[in-house]
Amino acid sequence: MVAAKHRRRYLVHLESLGPDAAFAGEVIRDAVRSIRALERDLLGDPLTKANASPVTVADFLVQAFVASRLAQRFPDDPLVGEEDATVLRTEPARKVRRRVVELAGRMLPGGALETEQMLAWIDRGRGACGHRFWTLDPIDGTKGLLRGGQYVIALALLVDGSVQIGVIGCPRLSVRTAPASRADSGEHAMVAAVEGDVEGGVAIGVRGRGAWWLSLHGDHLTRLSVSTEANPAQTCALHSLESRHSDLDELRRVLRELRSDASPILMDGQTKHVLLAAGAAELLMRIPTDPLYREAIWDQAAGALIVEEAGGRVTDLDGLALDFTTGRHLLRNTGIVASNSLLHDAVLDVVRQRSIR
Repeated sequence: MVAAKHRRRYLVHLESLGPDAAFAGEVIRDAVRSIRALERDLLGDPLTKANASPVTVADFLVQAFVASRLAQRFPDDPLVGEEDATVLRTEPARKVRRRVVELAGRMLPGGALETEQMLAWIDRGRGACGHRFWTLDPIDGTKGLLRGGQYVIALALLVDGSVQIGVIGCPRLSVRTAPASRADSGEHAMVAAVEGDVEGGVAIGVRGRGAWWLSLHGDHLTRLSVSTEANPAQTCALHSLESRHSDLDELRRVLRELRSDASPILMDGQTKHVLLAAGAAELLMRIPTDPLYREAIWDQAAGALIVEEAGGRVTDLDGLALDFTTGRHLLRNTGIVASNSLLHDAVLDVVRQRSIR
């Protein structure tokens, strides 16, 4: 369990965040509930996409589920998803395809589903970025799911290049409130990031309306707030377990420059953004191992908004705001620095001094 810094608790209803946010929150909460119930059925051999990354039954199932719900409520809104049905249509994928259809019949309203309809729902993720669209990572942290670790479902609404709603469903994460100490009557978020049977829930950020945690049971929201730590030497950092796209050794060198001796917490997916927003750490960095690598929008949109609405700050390594107007990838940004805001300038100073790019 990772304890967040002291923050008071606030309770509001989901509907108070507006109809679009309430709808998105319910969709992702329903998806998390379904995935938790089906989790043991999802861990068969993954397929391999053209970029060599794994894709599982869960990825396709969640994309079909969310796409179908969005199409019913917002038929004119494009969906820019990480997945499409290309690999699923191939002959080697026939067993996985049958499995997705079978489980979709349990997860989607109406029961039994035709194969072509299921594939069509998944292919809605091929939508174009425009004036208003949704972006989805159906399983962010696929390797985390496969290894029994953390993974999330991430959905965001963008309007004119600005993220307006971010929702991150966390099947293996819980955020609870508890007294900060016997001498303190306030309350703060307690983040249970454990590889085990936790309650699960959904983090929701709405531009101008804050960041919130919604459990899988109940209608009240608990406000998320970043850490109030201002001493760089006390920085606790988060980093992906996957080292393919981010340089963990360089992050350790940054921490040494900040005089922090805390070891980075390693975790998959945008779970890290939720931990940062809940005050359980102060820093999250993505330092590309390939200077040409650019982040996909579905890997950052929801998490960035939730961190910012919790009081944090998110930029690239140059200190520039993330630019979501360049299509499916952040073509004008290199790397990611997300922090509790208080330590952000100190981190960027180290980045500049070390010429990290």
